[in-house]
Amino acid sequence: MTDFDPGLEQVTVSLDGAVALVTINRPEKLNSVTPEMSAALEAFATWANDADAVRAIVLTGAGERAFCAGSDIRTLDSYATPWDFRNRRDYCDALRALRKPVIAAINGYAFGGGLETALTCDIRIAATTATFAAPEITLGWIGGGGMTALLAHSIGASNTALMTMTGDPIDAARALAWGLVSEVVPPAELLPRALELARTIASRPPIAAETAKVNLTAAFNLPLAQAVAYERELQGITFATEDAREGRAAFAEKRPGVFTRR
Repeated sequence: MTDFDPGLEQVTVSLDGAVALVTINRPEKLNSVTPEMSAALEAFATWANDADAVRAIVLTGAGERAFCAGSDIRTLDSYATPWDFRNRRDYCDALRALRKPVIAAINGYAFGGGLETALTCDIRIAATTATFAAPEITLGWIGGGGMTALLAHSIGASNTALMTMTGDPIDAARALAWGLVSEVVPPAELLPRALELARTIASRPPIAAETAKVNLTAAFNLPLAQAVAYERELQGITFATEDAREGRAAFAEKRPGVFTRR
């Protein structure tokens, strides 16, 4: 498999077996995202969806201070009109389009669009030094990359209101208590833990893993009866795959399965 080259130093991609590690690499600016970086993340998402050998993704930020501080505020005045701003290429939309399971390794500030970026990921692991905020209100606007809806699904309406109406940050311990993240670990253990989890997911039958992601999205968007019915249909589809037959054979023969995305 050919490695993906984003063509930009501020977004790096490396491969560890079937896991792609994506790093937002602008630590001197708290990994804030420019339009060029957003385009690179969009290009990565398109590539990763078509790369059969990539089965899981870890997303993190460079340096010790920030996961991502959102959009670079200094670039926002470059939009000629609010309508141009509304129709901009958005990195959260690009990451949300990923079909592969994505783990966020949150190593510091996850503010504004950086928090939205973390929320687009399927699983969030945080360092003890991580902090989270929706500070747009302090500047006169609100988040636009799914902030309120994704937060409400994760931490409930009252906690979402607290974050979006004050803009004040919360620490990793509170994020864990509220369910915003799944685990909190020491900074030195963050990336190893995220990669370990990604390797575990990558070892599972890939069609089933990607279908589980689709099913989770449906569970949040469909009424209960429809969500259960949809899940049953997805189960039937995955059960008919060669990977499912291999899984049953491997179980019977007491050996690891060899899964080929068929």
